[in-house]
Amino acid sequence: MTKSETTWAQLLVEAVTNPGAMLEAYRAFHNYSVGNQLLAWEQCQARGLSVGPIGTYRAWKAKRRQVMKGSKALQLCMPVTYKTTVVDRETGMEAEETRQRFIYRRNWFVISQTDGEDLPVEPIPDWDRDTALSNLGIEQVPFATMNGNAQGYAVGSTIAINPVAQLPDKTTFHEVAHVVLGHTAEATKVSDSETLPRSLQEAEAESVALLCLESLDLKGAQYCRGYIQSWLAGAEIPERSAQRIFSATDKILKAGRV
Repeated sequence: MTKSETTWAQLLVEAVTNPGAMLEAYRAFHNYSVGNQLLAWEQCQARGLSVGPIGTYRAWKAKRRQVMKGSKALQLCMPVTYKTTVVDRETGMEAEETRQRFIYRRNWFVISQTDGEDLPVEPIPDWDRDTALSNLGIEQVPFATMNGNAQGYAVGSTIAINPVAQLPDKTTFHEVAHVVLGHTAEATKVSDSETLPRSLQEAEAESVALLCLESLDLKGAQYCRGYIQSWLAGAEIPERSAQRIFSATDKILKAGRV
């Protein structure tokens, strides 16, 4: 992604400030990562294309649909695995190591850019809370704080939700996000020397909650927006945090698919 193109932080701002954007993106592109869902949605908006299923030229051809002449492909982020030689600092021995990096390719077309046979509507996968917690290795424990204002909390790999929480789904996603993002570990690091401040931890967790709620069309997303702005206190979300938010949202949504 070049400097002239949309950053992950900018895509996150789009999702936070445009109610319904994440829901529309998830319904159309749920087989792709959350970041790519929003990336495809943003490009459709910019070009005036109807949001719908996407595929490569070959994929559409296999479904007996033809990409219309003059159509400009959408750009998505894709992982590429490569091998490199590394040198052990202690022994000086060389070894081959497999690594992964991400590149951007313009290979995808939205269905409105194609002609051909009608296709059946692909169902959106169901999502189950207990399945997600199990797959993520997170345990819900009884709520045991005397603070009546607390909606929930996360410790280690456990979460607790107030039985009378006003928005239990929102609170659940927020606390699960803290665990998945690593905020409940003894030392949360964004680099070897920089500790993530609590305000950014809360903004990250609330952003994950918003993306999950909107993707699944659950209540509470509108409250997330205010909390995110409050925790950021006018600051912009860092690019690295945006990447972490998208990654955590992906893990939670995929973990709960039935």
